[in-house]
Amino acid sequence: MTGDPFTKRDTIDAYAVAVMVTLTMFWGCNQVAIKVAILGYSPVFLAIARSSIAAFLIWLWCLWRGIPLFDRDQTLLPGILAGLLFGLEFLLIFFGMDLTTAARGVLMVNTMPFWILIGAHFFLGERMTMVKLAGLILAFAGVALVFSDRLSMPDPSAIVGDAMILVAALFWASTTLVIKRSTLATARPEKTLLYQLVVSALIAFPALPFGAPHIRDLAFLPTAALLFQAVIVVAITYLIWFRMIRIYPAAGLSSFTFLTPAFGVLGGGLLLDEPLSIRIFLALALIAAGLLIVNRNPVAKVRSSP
Repeated sequence: MTGDPFTKRDTIDAYAVAVMVTLTMFWGCNQVAIKVAILGYSPVFLAIARSSIAAFLIWLWCLWRGIPLFDRDQTLLPGILAGLLFGLEFLLIFFGMDLTTAARGVLMVNTMPFWILIGAHFFLGERMTMVKLAGLILAFAGVALVFSDRLSMPDPSAIVGDAMILVAALFWASTTLVIKRSTLATARPEKTLLYQLVVSALIAFPALPFGAPHIRDLAFLPTAALLFQAVIVVAITYLIWFRMIRIYPAAGLSSFTFLTPAFGVLGGGLLLDEPLSIRIFLALALIAAGLLIVNRNPVAKVRSSP
């Protein structure tokens, strides 16, 4: 049907560019918000609170819009899997950001498009060309620079935090691939997001013995940062993201996230006064260049069925 907002497209158009630029601005700021929120709350508390608040808001949205959530559409198992991956991703991000800086963390988490590139080649029929491979190599050279940069480390434990967030990026990419490759690809994005939020909140509860005390400083800024993540980032931008990945090629769409580390690195330096060495800026340049190279190369057509 003409004008159907869920009609699949084989290329990235101007609308997708505008949406992704806006989303990446918020996602870059999200890394700064996590660092601020961790001053007031433990990583486990943040994981549970963020997912729970966002899930409640999405559920209210579904009630208001009359969106069915309990149809038998064979999405339960992939929904649980996506939720497990999503939950593990953010537990790793919150614990990792407690150890490293926002600038370093945002560079690690934004290796996600390259994990997508690899996964899409094997599972979605989006072939990796030599040009895309070159972009991949550039980006991971940037990752190596981050790990070798000791001037921007808050302390030696930052390496552990960096590694945790790098693995979180792999889980983020895996979540996207599960959505694209399963019955979730045709499910309502609200339902897809709710699967992830509810399951991620539940799997975080066993981690409550870790990271205590859970209330570190009940102040305005950490609470505002938590609400920014739950309401703006998760409930709004993630819903838009899941709508977009139903329509556009996964690798091409993810490539626009090269803007996220730029926003995150600058935000960490300007808002949190984090040390930014020349290696961090070189790493940012390499990762952004790799993403741009991947995005300039046309994306192969995605298979229409799993």
